[in-house]
Amino acid sequence: MSHPFESYRAEFPVLGEQLYLNHAGVAPTSLRAASAVKGWMDDLVHHGILHERGWEAHSEHVRGLAARIIGASPEEVAFVRNTSHGLGLVAEGLDWKPGDEVAVATSLEYPSNVYPWLHLKDRGVEVREIATPNGGVTPEAVAAVLTPRTKLVAVSSVQFATGHRTDLDALGVLCERAGVLLCVDGIQSVGCIPVDVKKSRIHFLSADSHKWMLGISGIGFLYVAKDVLPRVRPALVGWRSTTDAWNFNRSHFELRPDAAKFEEGSAAYPGIYAMGAALELLLEVGTDAIGARIGELLARLDSGLRDLGCEVGPSPEDRAGILTFLPPGASVRALSAFLSERKVAHSVRRGRIRLSPHFYNTHAEMDRLVELVRAYRPG
Repeated sequence: MSHPFESYRAEFPVLGEQLYLNHAGVAPTSLRAASAVKGWMDDLVHHGILHERGWEAHSEHVRGLAARIIGASPEEVAFVRNTSHGLGLVAEGLDWKPGDEVAVATSLEYPSNVYPWLHLKDRGVEVREIATPNGGVTPEAVAAVLTPRTKLVAVSSVQFATGHRTDLDALGVLCERAGVLLCVDGIQSVGCIPVDVKKSRIHFLSADSHKWMLGISGIGFLYVAKDVLPRVRPALVGWRSTTDAWNFNRSHFELRPDAAKFEEGSAAYPGIYAMGAALELLLEVGTDAIGARIGELLARLDSGLRDLGCEVGPSPEDRAGILTFLPPGASVRALSAFLSERKVAHSVRRGRIRLSPHFYNTHAEMDRLVELVRAYRPG
């Protein structure tokens, strides 16, 4: 094996306590991320703002890491509080006109990728429902709802409840041909599988770091393609949104031309330092290698659970980092409680048990999960 994945387990002490299969929910963070935050805190404690320029320089380094992991340029990346914050900036900032339409699968998507679009109703924007009979958004289903009034398609790269992976390359081609903007909730893919916003022709992507990126909550990033940046008006502005931000002796209101215009005030340094360490770890291992490793682990889970008679999804060709299953003849709620008692971190989503391992999980851990399901006896 070219990548010693298991050598990274020491970075995640939680693995000594739990069988951690909930990276699609909230992931544990690493010792190096904690160390990065502590280093910044110690600096502030002992030196005040003496090294503020260093914090700023490091923040720009982290912006570059965020850009690199999705194939963007740093000028196209803004720090945001979370995925909802980024999607909201897009929804509130675009130049909507009464009669414009947004296509979104409101029955399937996580609320973060539904509510910002429904909130536009009072501006005359209509939400058109994308059909999802198989638990995912397909290019064909999107094509079926596009009209001359469609301005934007909003979709998750991977559906949080079903685990269905969206074919973003095909959807990007479709949207480009139709002259429609493509906005992606990327939280279930960035850090899990390779993401290339240029190859997929994505205009907007928002993701925060507390899931597959192995960072912490409260910090993430928003990608806005350079050619559409001028079309998005910042919903909030402050001193930092402007071209002469650090000159406090005059008022010079000229918005920055890059994505940093969406950062209105003081930086969330602890979060940025944590996310930076997390991104460095992921890039060190390699996104291709991570995606392949997670795929191996899911295939092992899939095989073992099917052998027990479980109904498992999604199918391998539609899969990213999530596997869901229904146990034969057992209550999902009761089995979930049984797993929780045995310190298996997992989720239940829309009536199915959801498992989401990361690259440092082992084949033995997948087998242990299968054995626990086998051992469960209802009642």
